[in-house]
Amino acid sequence: MTTTNPNFTDAEYEARIARTRAEMEKRGLDLMIISDPSNMNWISGYDGWSFYVHQAVLLPMEGEPVWWGRGIDGPGAARTVFMRSPDSVVPYDDTYVQNPQKHTMEALAALIVDRGWNTGWIGVEMDNYYYSAAAHQTLVNHLHEARFEDATGLVNWQRLVKSESELLYIRRAARIVERMHKVILDVAEPGMPKNMLVAEITRAGIEGADGQWGDYPAIVPMAPSGLDATAAHLTWDDRPMRAGESTFFEIAGVHRRYHCPQSRTLFFGAVPDLYRHAEEAVLEATEAGLAQCYPGARAEDVANAFNAALNKRGFEKDNRCGYSIGLSYPPDWGERTLSLRRGDMTELKPGMVMHFMPALWLEDGGLEITEPVLITEHGPELLCTTPREIFVK
Repeated sequence: MTTTNPNFTDAEYEARIARTRAEMEKRGLDLMIISDPSNMNWISGYDGWSFYVHQAVLLPMEGEPVWWGRGIDGPGAARTVFMRSPDSVVPYDDTYVQNPQKHTMEALAALIVDRGWNTGWIGVEMDNYYYSAAAHQTLVNHLHEARFEDATGLVNWQRLVKSESELLYIRRAARIVERMHKVILDVAEPGMPKNMLVAEITRAGIEGADGQWGDYPAIVPMAPSGLDATAAHLTWDDRPMRAGESTFFEIAGVHRRYHCPQSRTLFFGAVPDLYRHAEEAVLEATEAGLAQCYPGARAEDVANAFNAALNKRGFEKDNRCGYSIGLSYPPDWGERTLSLRRGDMTELKPGMVMHFMPALWLEDGGLEITEPVLITEHGPELLCTTPREIFVK
């Protein structure tokens, strides 16, 4: 099997595998079936838009990982994974695809039996976008000698501290999202149809910055205006933007699947007093939260400091104010591990990257002024230089 150059060295992939196997050993697992495409990429390098069908990377306690997926995606695996053995890319027949007469996991079960991995403990990502109830039931029905363990998040948590190579990609993504926000300021104006603005944002994101190309984001641009901006996750339509309304832009720069999200809010015309008060509260609370972003602190320390400062200003936020970020595929750019909220006792360590997300949704609009933050040995490093304020035109 021949490959192109994966995004990382063999040594880095081998270190990731060793880290994951150490956790598997602690849990008594003999095999991991990794179906989350972000985890598949992190372990093997595989990169393709094939997560709409069943696929996986199998990680036993010895030997190379094995990519398993649809036959027409096998060449893509050979082009992107770091493994070089022909036995490490195993395609399945296309008759399994969306066929109610048989399930794709029958083919995976046969592969597991063929490799002799069917008599031990198998970890599966039960609470995952890409692993269905039918998939699990089929495996259970066909692997009678195996015992299954829910290993949701096992690989995700190994990804929390980033390597220098990963941080390089995230920094490139930071330059891209900075450019995207600049494009918003340059081209947005009252009367401009929202879809036309989003087209310019998307163009900037894909063109990239500083000579580095832009990848596709795990979440499409969110750009609601006015009352639509009282909701967290609306996208866009063709209505013209209007003076006197707020629009928040929740977007991310992406490079080689590594994300750097950042949000800002735009006003056409005079900013109402409520939004200025909210801006002051958010900026003060953000500083309070950042003051806790040091190694040894807990995730909840950041959230508690942020919320205490916000509450003093008369505002409340009843959802988390941040989460870990890095490598991701649709539908989410979060890593689904650390959350900045009360009760999360995750210890902050150098190399962790978070989207500090102190968004507020008000009576007639929304305010998002967020920051991607790297934890270093000396404290927080803000990855973007975008001015931390309401944009006004």
